[in-house]
Amino acid sequence: MRIQAQEMQKTFEEILIGRSVPSDIAQIAARNFTQTSLDGVYSHGVNRFPRLIEYLDKGVVNPQGRPECVARVGNLERWDGRMGLGNVNATLAMDRACDLAAENGMGLVAIANTNHWMRAGAYGWQAANRGCIALCWTNTMPNMPAWGGKEPKLGNNPLVVAIPQSDGNHVVLDCAMSQFAYGKIEMARMQSQQLPVPGGWDTKGNITTDPAEIERSQRVLPIGYWKGSGLSLVLDLVAAILSGGNTVTDVGTRYTEEVGLSQVMLAIDPSHMNTKAMTDGIIQRVLEDIQSSTPAQPGESIRYPGQREKKVRAENQAQGIPVLDEVWEKICQLKG
Repeated sequence: MRIQAQEMQKTFEEILIGRSVPSDIAQIAARNFTQTSLDGVYSHGVNRFPRLIEYLDKGVVNPQGRPECVARVGNLERWDGRMGLGNVNATLAMDRACDLAAENGMGLVAIANTNHWMRAGAYGWQAANRGCIALCWTNTMPNMPAWGGKEPKLGNNPLVVAIPQSDGNHVVLDCAMSQFAYGKIEMARMQSQQLPVPGGWDTKGNITTDPAEIERSQRVLPIGYWKGSGLSLVLDLVAAILSGGNTVTDVGTRYTEEVGLSQVMLAIDPSHMNTKAMTDGIIQRVLEDIQSSTPAQPGESIRYPGQREKKVRAENQAQGIPVLDEVWEKICQLKG
């Protein structure tokens, strides 16, 4: 089925307000879930919404939590998320980082005691739409083994790098430190599909493309093998140090759910050094060169990170957002 974006956002808001979420927070959260779904990232949009409601019902996410700045030096701020809705905290933190960048050329907000921010790339698009280069990342619960180990000790700690173009065709890299985010693995399993390349180990210790086996083993494959493992570690440490919050190790020790996370939002305003034409020119020369490559598979095109989203967004705005019947039924049952 397909659901119009306006209906989806209204439904999300209604359900959140019914869980004692203030209307302004509910609106930001609902818009984030809907925009993520419009862009075709269903695994972290409409499909992930019921899990947030589950966390609210369990009391592990504070419906009324609002982020607060607890320390400031220059253009660096430390925030406490008060265990509120993660995608709202992240949205407000990135807005503030962009404000600081507009004033000073660069701004950084590190936030502790927050929760799952849903689609990582949302905050890259948010910053790029304000003309800012962005780097942001989060830690997670332990859900990935360190290279050479079996038990999940690291997080798949998604990292985003966004580079703005004045026409809105931004370059936005959104990647977890695992070959596939757990939401993508779940989506493949729900659609009875195999992953296109190996994404983890099965319960017998073999590399596999079977999403159900990976979910059972809880052994996802780090990107770049040992390189992804190392990058996950350093992102976790920097996030905890700057925010004063939990590491992946702390999250695994203190909680049974993926809550109490640490995140970093860094925004840089290139207009302090470049004109928009200069920045656009640099980007276009590189993208044109890359896209002039001969495709490895005849008929395929070479896409840059973020290129697909704009096309999918326009299609879903016109036709409605595709949703699995069972997912929408589950969401509608959450009303009241």
